Amino acid sequence: MENIILIGHGSPKKDANNIELAGRLLHTAIHPNCTNNCVKVAYLQFAEPEIADAIKECVHGGVKRIIIHPYFLSSGMHVTKDIPEIIKEAEEMYPDTEFIYTEPLGIHEKLVHVVMERIYAANGLPPQDIEKRSFEIISEELDFSDIPPEQLPIIKRVIHSTADFEFKNTLMFHPDAIKTGMDAIKSGRDILTDIEMVKTGINKKLLEKWGGKVICNIQNTEHRTQSTDNKTRAEMGIEKALKENSNIGIIAIGNAPTALLKVIEIFTPPTPPFSKGGTGGVFTDSPILVVGVPVGFVKALESKALLAAQKFPFITNLSRKGGTPVAVAIVNALLKMSEEEK
Repeated sequence: MENIILIGHGSPKKDANNIELAGRLLHTAIHPNCTNNCVKVAYLQFAEPEIADAIKECVHGGVKRIIIHPYFLSSGMHVTKDIPEIIKEAEEMYPDTEFIYTEPLGIHEKLVHVVMERIYAANGLPPQDIEKRSFEIISEELDFSDIPPEQLPIIKRVIHSTADFEFKNTLMFHPDAIKTGMDAIKSGRDILTDIEMVKTGINKKLLEKWGGKVICNIQNTEHRTQSTDNKTRAEMGIEKALKENSNIGIIAIGNAPTALLKVIEIFTPPTPPFSKGGTGGVFTDSPILVVGVPVGFVKALESKALLAAQKFPFITNLSRKGGTPVAVAIVNALLKMSEEEK
């Protein structure tokens, strides 16, 4: 069993002690569908819990491996001396526990992009101008001449959302994917997501102009716990929605490989997913676009590779990367493309 602890500096100003959100986002990204408190936060000073207390909680919870990440920008005295000394004391106190200490945030390409956005915002540029300049930078730094024009807005928006140019080479599109997605949007069909974070990020104003809505069943009262046959809540939510809603046009999966595998199972022939009376109970006369980009190390890449071999419309990426930002970027790109055509 493994826990991760994010270490913040801490401040006498209570509002500044807010790395809990970063901890929750990290937990969702690397442990989708996990209900355990396996990503914790602690502070070096001025705030609670202290590092030693967070370590103690992990050990008493039966954890045998603790990864400690200093949520600092540089390797100053706190990172190179103060925190390592606390870890050394913990190693002596808990000899049966393995401690791993990571590098701080440091200088990273993605942080540079964040700084650029802050600069543009401080100069009074409106959000649309910041986004426009960001897309210009992406076009300046990468050659897109080999990308089909219809795929370009989606690939660029994914790169913009992740600051990761690798997606240019890993994103895969079924030949009918973009048309299917845009047709679904323009027909007022709904978008089904695996988790609430994906639902939250989708541009509902653009979707509502066409009459569609975004739905997610993971918080449904019937799905608050895992099922007895080991189905995840995201998987059960997707399955239930597909059986009950005949107006789904896009399925966006950003975190749960199990949900994507369930969709593939439902949509697998002998009966196509877009025919009445399909094997999974998908009662619709029109094709459904599956955006499958779960992130992680367990079943994520495997589920996306399986999706890439299907005959129904899909958009995916063949790597371990993915997650909520990628799923949201793909759907929002389709929404903006539909709006521009309108």
